[in-house]
Formats: sequence, structure tokens, C-alpha cells
Amino acid sequence: MNLQKQSADIMPATTDDTLSEAKISDIKLALRKETEVQNLARSIDERDQIKILEFGKEPAVQISRFSDQILGNMRTTKVEDSGELLKQLTKIMDRFDPKDFQKTSPGFFGKLFKKGEKMIEKVFGKYQSMGSEIDKVYVEISKYQHEMVDSTKMLENMYEQNYQYYMTLEKYVVAGELKVEELKNNQLPQLEARVAAGDQIASMQLDTLKNAIEALEQRIYDLEMAKMVSLQTAPQIRLLQRGNTKLIGKINSAFVTTIPIFKNGLIQAVAAKRQKLVAESMSELDRRTNEMLLKNATNISKQSTDIARLAGGPSIKIETIEESWNVIIKGMQETRAIEEENKRLRVEGTKRLEQLQDNFKQLKQQY
Repeated sequence: MNLQKQSADIMPATTDDTLSEAKISDIKLALRKETEVQNLARSIDERDQIKILEFGKEPAVQISRFSDQILGNMRTTKVEDSGELLKQLTKIMDRFDPKDFQKTSPGFFGKLFKKGEKMIEKVFGKYQSMGSEIDKVYVEISKYQHEMVDSTKMLENMYEQNYQYYMTLEKYVVAGELKVEELKNNQLPQLEARVAAGDQIASMQLDTLKNAIEALEQRIYDLEMAKMVSLQTAPQIRLLQRGNTKLIGKINSAFVTTIPIFKNGLIQAVAAKRQKLVAESMSELDRRTNEMLLKNATNISKQSTDIARLAGGPSIKIETIEESWNVIIKGMQETRAIEEENKRLRVEGTKRLEQLQDNFKQLKQQY
């Protein structure tokens, strides 16, 4: 059984955000039995101080670079871009007025009768413009949603990589501990016995061995500190993922789904209103004609009323449009709140990771 399969049996990378001390202990016990780890321990040459100091250097450097990558992801977030989209959408939605679709006052038809179709286009011109502007924002919001999905997938990959870095460091730590135990339990007592017997060469070898043990223990401590950076990076990645997931859900429910409904309802309501106004203007024309043609007044009036009744029934109620409008407005407010919380978490996470890196660098400089 290889290292990754053994560690996955103990704790799958995708089930927990943090490792408990009990799980860490279980992992270490399992790794001590691994042939790969034992071979790594045997490869440590206690006589080579330079190699001891560089033991586990590669995964430690990877952790440092990975931490920088997380910080870079936090700093390049597009939350600010989404805020601009919400501002644009807010300006567009503020132009919607339910009163525009309510019953028109009787005096209006006299003006409408005089100006005809131009008057109709003037009344509803703003909603035609709104439709085009909503389309543009909808396209940008859809792009932003796709980017957030891609970002969440990328964070999941980063979480898996971070887990693998952690397990690699754990392998080096356990191998180092095995080597220290072997030196203390075998070579150290033998040399101490030879020194006690008056062997001067053994005395020099004993001093070298003690220095090697001390250097290896210090190196194990450095690797443990690098492990802590990896361990504390995992929940930061999960926080970013959860924030993205909340935004994706809110964008999908409040905007991606609702905006097309609102826009289509708006188009149909405008068309129905136009039909109704045309029918009612025709009714006004018929009324005036009836004044001149008294004999046909009854029949023409009835026909005009029937036309107005048939043409005046919209397929989408104004209440539906108002409800869609309310959903979008509520979604913008909730999204702003989520974005502010994500921004706060990113700032806190950035400061925390930078502090961890500084602490890690300071510890390395001390030793």
C-alpha cells in the first residue's frame, strides 16, 4: 500500500477541513510502517550536516509558494467587479414603475387620439431601452457566475494540492523522527560506551553524532512549522469556497433565473398595454364617428367594446412583474451583504496567512 492510499484510508482529503490531534497521531503511526518512509529515514546520513539541514526542503518550499498562491487568489478576486454590475442593475430596476401599467386616466385618450402611435412609443420607449440594458447586464452577470464556478473548482484543486503537500511533509517528519530514534537508541549508547572505555576517536564521533541529532531535531521542528502553515491554509481555502458557493446560489436564483422572467414579462406587458391603448383609441375614434353616424351608433359601439375586451387581456399580470422586480432587488441587497462578508473574510485570511509566513520565516532565521 502506497503513502497516498494509506493516508486516504485514514482521512480522505475532501471530508474534513482540519485535522484533529487524534487523526494526526493515527497518520503518523501508519506512516511509520510504510516502506517508503523507512527507506527515507535510512537515506539520512547523520555525518552530512548540509543534507540534514536541507532535509524536506522541497515540500517546505512548495508550501511557501502555495501560500503565496492563495494570497494571490484573494487579492485578484472580482467581488469589486460584481459590485459595479449590481450598481448598474439597480439603476435600471429603479426606472421600473408599476403605475405605468395601471389603468390610464380617461383624459389621456384624448391626447392619445391626437398623437397616435408616436404617443404610445413615447410612453413605452423607456421599457424598450430597459430591455436592452437588462440584456447587457444579464450577459455580464452570467459571465461572472461562470467565473465564480471556475474559481470554486480551482480552489478545490488547491485544497487537494495543499493536502498532498501536508502529507508529504508528514512523511519527512516521520522519517526524521525514525532516524532520531535509531540514532539515540543504537549508535548513541554504543559510542557512549566506547568513550567510557577511553576511546578518544569515539569521543569525537560522539560529539559529531550529538550535533547531528540536534540538527535533525531542529529540522523536524522546522518541517512541523511548515505543516502548520499547510494545516491552517486548508480552512482558509474552504472559507473562500463557501463564500463563492453562496454567491453562485444567490446570483443564480435572484438574477440568472429571475431576470429573463422579468424581461419577458415586461415585453409581454408592454405589448399587451400597447394593444389595449390602440383598442381604446379606436374606441374613442368610433365614439366620435358615432356622433356623426347616429343610425349605426349601437352596432359600432358594441363591436368596438368587443375589440377592446379581446385586445385588453394581457398574458402576464403586472403582479408577476412586480414580484420579479422585488426578487431582483432583494437579491442585490443580499448579494451585497455576502460580498462584504467575503471581502472581510479575505482580508482576515490574507492577514493571517501573511502573519503565518512571517512567523515561519522568523523561526527559520533564528535557527
